[in-house]
Amino acid sequence: MASTNSWTLELESKVSAPRKFRATVMDWHNLAPKLAPHIIDSAHHVEGDGGIGSIMHYNCGPAVPFNSMKKKVEFLDVDKCECKYTIDCDGVETSTWNIKMKPTANGGSVAKVECTYKGAEAKDMMLKGKESATEMFKTVEAYLIANPDAYN
Repeated sequence: MASTNSWTLELESKVSAPRKFRATVMDWHNLAPKLAPHIIDSAHHVEGDGGIGSIMHYNCGPAVPFNSMKKKVEFLDVDKCECKYTIDCDGVETSTWNIKMKPTANGGSVAKVECTYKGAEAKDMMLKGKESATEMFKTVEAYLIANPDAYN
C-alpha cells in the first residue's frame, strides 16, 4: 500500500481574496483553457452547478502529467474564500486539495494550498501539480491586474 504524502504552497498576491477566489476556484474551468491551455485544454460539468458535490471533468494540457482528471467539490465557503476538493486521475489513489485565501493588510491576499495524496505514481505527478498550481495562481493574478473590472 502506498504511503500518504503532502505539500503546501503559500502565494502572496496583489489581488483581493474574493476576486482571486472567484477566478481561481469558482471559474477556473472557464478561465484555464483561455489563460493556460498547456495546463487545462478544456473542462465541463459532469454533475452539479459548482457547489458542494459538483464534479468537473478537465482535459489536461501537456504541462500536466495526466490526460484528464475529475474534481469533486467536498467543501465550499465562498464568503470565507475556502474550498476542499478531491481529484481523481490515473496513477493517484487519492488526492485532496484544500485552498484558503486570506486578505492581507495591503488589500491583496495570501493563498494557501495544501495537497495530500496517495498512490504508487502519485509523488512525481503531484509535485508537477504543485508547479502547475503555482503557475495557475500567478497567471490569474496577472489577468486580474490587467483586467481590474473582472470578478468584482
